[in-house]
Amino acid sequence: MHPMSAEQSQPVAGGLGRRSTPAQTPAQVRQAARSGRFNGHTSGLADRHVQGNLVVLPAEHAADFLRFCQRNPKPCPLLAVGEPGQPGLPGLGADIDIRTDVPRYRVWRHGELVDEPGDISALWQSDFVSFVLGCSFSFEQALLDEGMRLRHIDEGRNVAMFRTSTAAAAAGPFAGPLVVTMRPLKAADAIRAVQITSRYPAVHGAPVHIGDPALIGIADLSRPDYGDAVVVHADELPVFWACGVTPQAALVQARLPLAITHAPGCMLVTDLLNHQLASF
Repeated sequence: MHPMSAEQSQPVAGGLGRRSTPAQTPAQVRQAARSGRFNGHTSGLADRHVQGNLVVLPAEHAADFLRFCQRNPKPCPLLAVGEPGQPGLPGLGADIDIRTDVPRYRVWRHGELVDEPGDISALWQSDFVSFVLGCSFSFEQALLDEGMRLRHIDEGRNVAMFRTSTAAAAAGPFAGPLVVTMRPLKAADAIRAVQITSRYPAVHGAPVHIGDPALIGIADLSRPDYGDAVVVHADELPVFWACGVTPQAALVQARLPLAITHAPGCMLVTDLLNHQLASF
């Protein structure tokens, strides 16, 4: 059963706005997701707070996935690992319930995407282990603070994400391509973006590629594998960062009986502040 493709399935705008309402707190974003009022992408919401990618697996696969993250720190920077069966992540927020607080989830069975619910309480198992990985949305505020314009935020879109020809380092059943996000920037801004995002290794750090997308196996920037396409103007360079959707590509190959992730762009918004993750 595979009712929807990655390209067909896009986050749906819900009861929260984008950057027009910067005063929203992480708790307000989570509560809106928990109540079912919001199931859209979280780019630009809860300014200055860390957002995270989610992977939920049975405990028997947790050690292999942990090794996958350790071997691929750029796309899979670990922020938190939950206790088996526990939906809370107190290090990221006192009231977090990982079963309800992500705007939209993806359910995978034997490597097939079978559903995109707004709540996974009915699927929760006593042996589930939650992994939260750093997200590039977290460093976007630092870029905005430097006066850079990020087109997907200006246009109220999800960031464009692409599968590449670069292979992630395998661990146990987990293997697959590196997935990247792309943001178009003028050359001077691209140089500055490297400097700024290098300070944030816990949320993907510096770009992995700048320029010709064909060199990393991307044939057409107008056709992202996940998220929304944005125009790259003639005076701009496409800048690519490692992406936390990489584990979803690995789950397809691992073909676990059951796994759960966030829907691309629909992140867990935490109480951590972005500057707390800066390395210098």
